[in-house]
Amino acid sequence: MDELKKEIKEVIISSLDLEDVKAEDIVDSQPLFGEGLGLDSIDALELGVALKKKFGVKFSSENADNKKHFASVDALAEYIAAERAK
Repeated sequence: MDELKKEIKEVIISSLDLEDVKAEDIVDSQPLFGEGLGLDSIDALELGVALKKKFGVKFSSENADNKKHFASVDALAEYIAAERAK
């Protein structure tokens, strides 16, 4: 799971062009939006596309759980691991 979290962090950094952020700067449990990493809704769209390309997981705009899945790196890792297990 640690390797998956590292890959997710790298996707976040590369897809959103976060030049001053390193993977080790992102705390797994830190919120990705708001006061945490400070991402916004546009970032969420870009990140969703990048995660789909990298991991083959889909996010639907109608899915009420998206906010939960994008809460943190931990939450994204759990979702991706669960989707891969299907």
